[in-house]
Amino acid sequence: MLFFYACLVIYSTIDHVNADVNVGKTIFLLAGQSNMAGRGGVVNDKWDGYVPPQSFPNPAILRLSADLNWQPATEPLHRDIDYYRACGIGPGMAFANSLLRKDSSIGVVGLVPCAVGGTNISEWARGSQLYKQLIQRAHAAVEGGGTIKGLLWYQGESDTITREDAELYKRRSERFFDHVRSDLGLPTLPIVQVALASGAGPFIGRVREAQLGMWQVNLWTVDAKGLELECGCTLPHHLK
Repeated sequence: MLFFYACLVIYSTIDHVNADVNVGKTIFLLAGQSNMAGRGGVVNDKWDGYVPPQSFPNPAILRLSADLNWQPATEPLHRDIDYYRACGIGPGMAFANSLLRKDSSIGVVGLVPCAVGGTNISEWARGSQLYKQLIQRAHAAVEGGGTIKGLLWYQGESDTITREDAELYKRRSERFFDHVRSDLGLPTLPIVQVALASGAGPFIGRVREAQLGMWQVNLWTVDAKGLELECGCTLPHHLK
């Protein structure tokens, strides 16, 4: 899974605690569009129900529901967030399980699903409904105890459609990351983003270039290039 590597790079930023829910949660925000919301196993807008071993439930992994309650995390994580389309397997559970396999003393991992399929980076700008929901859910997540330790961000496919969106992607993304850190009062919040391997339009290369060319403190980019696409297709020739 993509975020197996993400858990390795973000691991060093985590202060370890005992695996006790009363100590507080190690919280991660999950945001972006459909690949983060989870489309694994979804065919004809219906999830097949299969959960791979790396995404199995774990008593030490919780999710924040749409009504802001913590509950045991099970796939699909975004079932009550990205509710206009069928959700399936995403990277969140695999990331959390990998993190706990690395060191179970981290304690309870709290996942905060916020992704919505088909969304453009401009729809995540400060002041937008998606942005407000992300910040609201982040604040609610820490009320019961815990610390936000990272943002997992998988987005960009919708910005490959027009040249303008692709060319503005880097600036818009960096501004989004800055605003999230500022509004959460976490200026060095670790962020892991994915450099996409597919898109809805012809400007995949430009968005990938923007993603791979970003530099901010505690920002890591995991490259999806070379992974098999869900349809079994390979990457376009110009990306090979």
